[in-house]
Formats: sequence, structure tokens, C-alpha cells
Amino acid sequence: MSLIERLTRLHAEGHAAPIEHRDEVEFAAETLRPAAVLAAMTERDDRPGFLLIHRPSNMRSHPGQVAFPGGKIDPGESPEEAALREAYEELGIRERDVTVIGTSDTYRTGSGYAITPVLAVVPPDIELHPSPTEVAAWFEAPVDFVFDPANHTHHSGFWQGRTRSYIEILWQEHRIWGVTAGIIANLAKRIAW
Repeated sequence: MSLIERLTRLHAEGHAAPIEHRDEVEFAAETLRPAAVLAAMTERDDRPGFLLIHRPSNMRSHPGQVAFPGGKIDPGESPEEAALREAYEELGIRERDVTVIGTSDTYRTGSGYAITPVLAVVPPDIELHPSPTEVAAWFEAPVDFVFDPANHTHHSGFWQGRTRSYIEILWQEHRIWGVTAGIIANLAKRIAW
């Protein structure tokens, strides 16, 4: 069974019933700006991975953080269209190289976004062309590692006068935390890897 077939089946099975998913709704504003990210898995036989990026340290929003490629949904766009557009703008991923599996639970953030993850599969050795204004570096983190709850450490911090909890996933020298780790944790509940 190919990764696309397996992921399509797991996505359908995992989204058949509600789950208790994590987000930052208690810190979110009443009005949230729609956004989408491309949670792209590499179609590797041995160990598929998620493509993730490090944001440049000089960015106004979320500098230096690890993220999925993505951004705001423009008027008239679907989450899938926005995620594909952003993945092209940030990493040079062409739409024809992406097999979209489906969307998952919207993640409402304290920074004012309602983010729709778009689960997809890309070729294992896809040629990437990172935009230097949006991507400091990219890497691939194995799906089995980031989906494993044993690799999710739970933390809390004090921010804007309130205690906030978050998940952190350490893969090699990469610190995946906050919204991105929360989206991964939600996907791990939906996809019985």
C-alpha cells in the first residue's frame, strides 16, 4: 500500500468521530483571521517525514520559530489553495507535486488566527527553493517520531499575564513547539500512525 493510500484511509478513519483537540481558544480573540498550513509528508518507503521550516529571526511574526509552510487565506481561497500557494511561495513546492489528502482540525491561536492544517504527500526528494525572506532553513522530521506522544513534552509559561501550556518536540537540533507542535499533536490523535 502506498503512503497516499495509507494516509487517505487513516485520514478518513481518524476524522470519522470528534476528538478533544488542543488549541489556544481561551487566549484567542473573538474574530480570527483564517490561515492554512501545508502538513506535507515525504513519500519515503522507510520513514516518511514532515517538511518544516525555520522562520527568519528578523520576521515580524513568529521570528525564528519552526513552522509548517503556510499563511493567511486570501479572499476567495480555500484552505487547500492557500496552503499550496504558501508552500510554493516559501519553499518552491509546485502544486503538481502535491497530493492533498484532506484538511484537519482548525487550530485557533492566541495571535489571532484560525489555522486549517492541510495534510498532503510530496515526492521523497522534492526539489525545494526556499524564499530567503520567509525561510531561514528547512528540515524533515520523521512522522513516527513527531507523532509519538512519548516525544511530546508538556510545558507552561507565563505570557501576557496568564499561564499558558504548550507542547515541545525536540528533533535533532530543532525545537518544534507552540502552534506547530499543537497541530502535530492533534494530527497524531487523528492519524493512527
